[in-house]
Amino acid sequence: MIPYGRQDISRQDVEAVVNVLKSDFLTQGPVTPRFEESVASYCGSKFGIAVTSATSALHLACLSLGLGRGDWLWTSPNTFVASANCALYCGAHIDFVDIDPVHYNLCPDKLEQKLIKAELDGKLPKIVIPVHFAGQPCEMTKIKALSEKFGFKIIEDASHAIGASYKNTKVGSCQYCDITVFSFHPVKIITTGEGGMLVTNDDALAEKLSRLRVHGITNSNNLMEPRSRHEIWNYQQIELGFNYRMTDIQAALGLSQLDRLDDFVSSRHVIANKYNECFQYLPLIVPHQLSNSYSSYHLYPLRISKRLTKITQKKVYNQLVSLGISVNLHYIPVHRHPYYEKLGFLKGDFPEAENFHQEALTIPIFSSLKENDQEKVIDSINAIFNN
Repeated sequence: MIPYGRQDISRQDVEAVVNVLKSDFLTQGPVTPRFEESVASYCGSKFGIAVTSATSALHLACLSLGLGRGDWLWTSPNTFVASANCALYCGAHIDFVDIDPVHYNLCPDKLEQKLIKAELDGKLPKIVIPVHFAGQPCEMTKIKALSEKFGFKIIEDASHAIGASYKNTKVGSCQYCDITVFSFHPVKIITTGEGGMLVTNDDALAEKLSRLRVHGITNSNNLMEPRSRHEIWNYQQIELGFNYRMTDIQAALGLSQLDRLDDFVSSRHVIANKYNECFQYLPLIVPHQLSNSYSSYHLYPLRISKRLTKITQKKVYNQLVSLGISVNLHYIPVHRHPYYEKLGFLKGDFPEAENFHQEALTIPIFSSLKENDQEKVIDSINAIFNN
């Protein structure tokens, strides 16, 4: 099978991991802080906090911003369930804002309309999570302006978007948000096996996030409570946290991969441009790119236009899989999952996300995709629509 996404591991990556395996530290060693500093420096932010996954990063981000019972978190329905689950982990309420029909990200106009109504109902969100779907940054200037007007915090879910830029600023600069979250799953732009990271410019948030990932433990004399001078206390748990630490083994892989991040993104653009050119005369809609941003092209969602063809998404999906080409659905709208339907969400609640789900397929795109494999994907899709 030609996968829809795949890691790209070099000899340098292997050597970096082996060096850690031969060292004195496998978990809390010197490599993880180096990885954190390198990612933050790349993005133009002050702090990086490495964790076990983007899911744990979203959880900690919500906790650090004080999300709790009675609060509301809003996000896009066109995302992986983790973007919404993080609210429920904190005991908060979850709701969604439908997507823009062109770039498939959370729509700022729909967000504004929903905020106006929520203000009248006394149910404004405490946090909004815009998701940079497929690596295409959201329209953050508009979302930031709404946050200042309506008083919510912003967590950018950039699980797809490390290496992307918005208005000539790297995603992760935190210019438009309180916290940005990255994923290093193997199908993402760079990988640590499993892993994630939060970046922020806020000193207090960085300190709290660092503490929450290690059980809420601190060794800071300024934070520890006084004890008898006859007792030795070199750390204290001062709040409830979690074991969400990244290992040095993972960080070494991530640090090595980071050296090739820009090359990975450039190669994805070459692949995407070829797809765009080859599909321009078919009844397909290629991913729209906003003029003020630079996508990381984590995914290539190809949309089958029901207006232009009677060939169904299901037919294309099944035929490509039968030919050894792995395609995927990004995403089944979160509110359509059975768990969320039991919370009261209904089919039809967010029609743009639902329409997109019924028409789009993710086709292979990754930095090491071979030219002949991409040709097979292109030829197979052409054959489906031209026969």
